[in-house]
Amino acid sequence: MQDRLLRTTIDLCYRAHPFYRGRMHEAGLTPGDIGGVDDLANFPLTYKREFLNDPEAFRLEPLSELPLEARVLREVMYTTGTTTGQPAPLYTTTFDYYAYAIQAARAARVLGMGDSDVIANVFPLTPFPMGAYLRAQATAAAIGASMILAHPGRPSEALDIHRGLDEVVRLIERQHATVIWGVASFVRRILLRAEDIGADFTAVRMCLVTGESISGAMKDDMRRHLVALGSAHGRIVNRYGSTEGTTLIECEGGAGWHNPSPEQIFMETVDVETGERLEGGAPGLLLITHLMRRGTVLLRYALGDVVELDTGPCPGCRQTVDRVVAQPIRTKDLIKIKGTLVNLEALKAALDGMDGLQEYQIIVTKQQADDPFSPDQLVVRAAGSPPQAELERRIAEVAMNLVQIRPVVEVVRPDDIFNPMTDSKPERLVDRRPALGE
Repeated sequence: MQDRLLRTTIDLCYRAHPFYRGRMHEAGLTPGDIGGVDDLANFPLTYKREFLNDPEAFRLEPLSELPLEARVLREVMYTTGTTTGQPAPLYTTTFDYYAYAIQAARAARVLGMGDSDVIANVFPLTPFPMGAYLRAQATAAAIGASMILAHPGRPSEALDIHRGLDEVVRLIERQHATVIWGVASFVRRILLRAEDIGADFTAVRMCLVTGESISGAMKDDMRRHLVALGSAHGRIVNRYGSTEGTTLIECEGGAGWHNPSPEQIFMETVDVETGERLEGGAPGLLLITHLMRRGTVLLRYALGDVVELDTGPCPGCRQTVDRVVAQPIRTKDLIKIKGTLVNLEALKAALDGMDGLQEYQIIVTKQQADDPFSPDQLVVRAAGSPPQAELERRIAEVAMNLVQIRPVVEVVRPDDIFNPMTDSKPERLVDRRPALGE
């Protein structure tokens, strides 16, 4: 099925996709050269910077031979976190929306979500529509569930319809939400605030979180707060997704993130340095290929995460679809500091589980900000309940043990790091070093 659907997609891209039409001509490839997913190993990789530089070139032209739903633009969603600060649009046709509804219904079934649920969508209402915000609505529609649109986020100067944190908490309480769905750090802030004001969350059985990598320690912390609010289940489910088209879900903690629609998304891993396809579950850069998209179409697109893939039976649900079986590592989390490659994911996980630490941000900079040749410096901005000296000591000790670098610790207010009313999600890792030649 994947081979058949890929052949159709390759043929459409060859005739009607500005970017891949040019790429195939440059490489001397014709549709006949790509007979199935195995042959994709000979197709060039697509990197995020290429998409961000010219997102319009990745939109399939609406050929008249295509069915009406494959030509009609239904919605536009935008990426977040681009280096230019200008999000890139992804175009969704009616055909794509229908396909996502199938994918969403399958994912919801694995999670045990159905038409009796009341889902609180706590993704921020942003000027550029977020993929997660729109897809949460599409999921509720696909399964017939009720949905509360909480609308937190940065207030509009012209037309302010946003709700503050306390209003969001009380809305969840008053509407007896059973599922809270949003960016992990904001959902955690909701739980903390709900405890502060004594809200009743006994109806909440699950928090479905996405938008950032979270460690087991952070999940455990959120679970404790949810149980303290009266939830009988205290279930925290981490969804691994991207605006560009992936929606991977856990059937249960530790079982990995499943691809609910392998007929829509083909996943593979390649060596980070060489781009060669990897087999046998070796860690590699995750690529996705759209098999059924008719709006924005991506082939062998690198999401920027290093993962391990497995197609064996899941230990939880016994499905044999492809799964990401280890915590994804952002390639930007693998970073050289003072000439040594450091995995800052380990430091992030340790800070997630540190008692009393409310918010943190890891910054890599130079001792002299305007001198690209000065020594590297690791800075940790932190906010929490322990006294400043104690917080500084504990963070420095953890960093030395895990990455062998003593950081500069700056103690600030929580909102100085992540303000849920103005920021869509926190920036846990920031590299402020100037590039040579800048």
